[in-house]
This record gives sequence, C-alpha cells and structure tokens, in this order.
Amino acid sequence: MRAVGIVLAGGNSYRMRELSNKRAIAAMPIAGSYRSIDFALSSLANSHIQKAAVLTQYNSRSLNEHLSSSKWWDFGRKQGGLFIFPPMQTPENSFWYRGTADAICQNLSWLKDCHEPYVIICSGDGIYKLDFNKILEYHIDKKADITVVVRDMPDEVDVTRFGLVKMDEDNRIVQFEEKPMAAMSRTVSCGIYVVRRRQLIELIEKAGEEGRFDFVRDILIRYRDVKKIYGYKMDSYWSNIASVESYYQTNMDFLKPEIRNYFFREYPNVYTKVDDLPPAKYNPGCEVKNSLISSGSIINGKVEDSIIFKNVFIGEKCTVKNSILLNGVYLGDNVYLENCIVESDNTIRPNTSHVGKNGVEIVIETGDRYTL
Repeated sequence: MRAVGIVLAGGNSYRMRELSNKRAIAAMPIAGSYRSIDFALSSLANSHIQKAAVLTQYNSRSLNEHLSSSKWWDFGRKQGGLFIFPPMQTPENSFWYRGTADAICQNLSWLKDCHEPYVIICSGDGIYKLDFNKILEYHIDKKADITVVVRDMPDEVDVTRFGLVKMDEDNRIVQFEEKPMAAMSRTVSCGIYVVRRRQLIELIEKAGEEGRFDFVRDILIRYRDVKKIYGYKMDSYWSNIASVESYYQTNMDFLKPEIRNYFFREYPNVYTKVDDLPPAKYNPGCEVKNSLISSGSIINGKVEDSIIFKNVFIGEKCTVKNSILLNGVYLGDNVYLENCIVESDNTIRPNTSHVGKNGVEIVIETGDRYTL
C-alpha cells in the first residue's frame, strides 16, 4: 500500500456528558460488540494499509486495553503494524497534546521514518466503511495537496457541530468553517483526510514553529486558498458519535435491517477484539423484539428496540424499551427502562424505573448487586 494511517483518538467531548467519564470517545461501545475505533481500523485494514498509528490521550486506559493486540485488525505483522502513541515527556517537550496538529507534531519522528508516500488521517469517533484506495486514486487524479472526505447531510441533522464546506464545480473546497453559529452548507467534513507524507511533515512543522495546534483551523482553513484542497463525496453510511444524542441514534440505526446488513453481511467486514464469552441465554418467559443481544448476556424479562451489550443480566419481570445497556449491566427484578443509556458495570436495583422523557437519560447507579 502507498499510504500509512493515523487515527486521532485522543479527544473528549463535553456533549458526551457522563459517558466520557470512563473512556475516550474512540472507545465508546457500538452495535453490541464493537468500539467506535473499530470502524476506522477496519477500513484501513481492508484497504491493505499495513502500518497505522493511533494517537491517544484522554481517558485512554479502556482504549489501550482494546488495542492491546493488533491481530484483530490484521496489523499483527512483521512489516508494518499498529502503533499506539500517547503523549510523552521528553527533554524537548513536556506538553500534553494541545490539538490534532500538535498530536501529529509530537510524533513526527515516526512519520519521517515511514517510506510510504501518502498519509490517511481519520478520527476514531466515526462510524463508516470506506475503501481508502478509491480516495487515494481520486487524490492523485486531482493532483490535490489535501483531500477531505465530505458528505451531504439530511435536513433534520444539526450540522453546526461539524466542519462545513462549500465546493466549486470541480469539487475544490472554496469555503470551510469549523462548527459555525449558522449553517452555510449541508456538506460536512467527515474528519478523514489524504495528504502527501512529505507535505504533511512540512505543514505540521511550520504550524508547530508558529504555535498553531489544530489541524482543521490552522492547516485546512488557513491554507484553503493557498493549497489545492479537494472534497471527496461519500454516499454510504457515516455517523459521528461525539454527542449523547448522536451516539444513541447511531446505535439505534443498527436495529434497521439495511444498516445491519451493510456493516455485518456485506464485504468488507468490520473487525473487533473478540472476548471468550458464551452465547446469549434466553430463559423461559423472556420476550425479545427487534433488538441486538450480545454474547454473555442473560435475558429473563422483556426487551424491545434496544441494544444489549456483553455480560448484561436482565432480571425477572423487567421491561427494556428503546434503550442501550452497556457492558456488564445488572438489572434487578421488575425494573422498567425506556429511552435510557445505562453506563457499564452498573447495578439497577429492583422495582425501580427510569424513563427519558425529554431526550435520552443516562442512568448511573453503583449499588452492590450481591445484596439484591
């Protein structure tokens, strides 16, 4: 392959509220058995990219554990591999990553040691499948300095939390605004970029010398009229999970047969770390409708239109509707949940009820399950 991959997975978002207290956004559980970063790593692996770096920082323990073996994404190889780069104190630098450009700047030595001519940069909070070879061919055909993957969003989506772009008839980006107050376009940046490796090194070094730390504001927007920056429009599924609402909706999208088939039954595959767990157990009297139930779970009550992650126990006479139960949740008997996200390893006491009446409710209870 002619490119190396860089996955930006160190960020946090206040829009995730309590869900980011335990993990990085890139480590958020998705669709029952996956993590958010799996989709970026799987797209890189399926595009025959043999070398990738993951830049971690915020709350990275869960993410590091997930990435402890690179074999799951076929990066366990002699030539290439998966590299994890947290911030590091050196005699020259003692800063945390101060932005996306600074994160790359602090690891430029790795990039300089690579021999591949191109770099694919992507974020760890996007849910998608992409063939990066097609984007690379487009980048070369356009003789672009930087190619940005973009997507037209439907009218009901609030696009002001994204970077918005406008392109001319040749798909060259002529306007780029990061999280504007008012939307000037329905075309959003997907946080995926292709750039020539030597040019990226040059741009990052110059930004570092000038004390500029953000890749979007200090490179893409700043050089918009100087460099040839093109947009590559994708028309397949893409979602960003950097808010509670978008995280909830993205998981619920996997209850739609067409989305589920696209990710899990159509080539190429999405890969993840596999745990040695027994199949889900459905005890007599339980009722499950239009839900995803993951391995290791035991179901006694009623589950409808919900995502149940690994090692979840649902007690007798429970009702779970339109909800997400993260790994290791324990529901006591006669619990009612609707429009909720229950944080991992939480114990919900018997005879309790949680209903998200004004949006999604995040449920966090830390009772001792052994006294139930």
